[in-house]
Amino acid sequence: MTEILWVAAFAAMLLGLLGVFLPLLPGVPLLYGGMLLAAWLDDFARIGVPTLIVLGVMTLAAWLVEALASVWGVQRAGASGMAIAGAGIGAIVGILGGLPGLILGPIVGAICGEYIARRDQRRAARAGLAAGIGFLVAAVAKLAIAVTMLAVFLFAWLA
Repeated sequence: MTEILWVAAFAAMLLGLLGVFLPLLPGVPLLYGGMLLAAWLDDFARIGVPTLIVLGVMTLAAWLVEALASVWGVQRAGASGMAIAGAGIGAIVGILGGLPGLILGPIVGAICGEYIARRDQRRAARAGLAAGIGFLVAAVAKLAIAVTMLAVFLFAWLA
């Protein structure tokens, strides 16, 4: 039974890394779950509670960055509150549309919100572009956090 759990731990970590790129998998939380399972299977001998806390905080940071990046991008572009709300709503609704929805949801939401608020197509397009850039920044940040988590885990495991 222990061997099956070890396979599950490594599979969760591998799927977690893939989930950084594939939107239907909860990438970083799955990566953390695999690390937690491996630590538990090892009786926390190599990966202790302090390391798990650090990895948990990094998991929460990745989730927050992913959830708020498009909103931050729109806000930094000086868009209206309606555009910011639209990007947030678009991100939530976009989850239902898979990868296209995750990418286009915040963009379309920001464009619609800004257009409703100011009736200016140029500003609406700028808000949408800012939401798209926010999405890309979130993807890069999430990848960086996942790789850092893996490095922390491996360093603690091998030390």
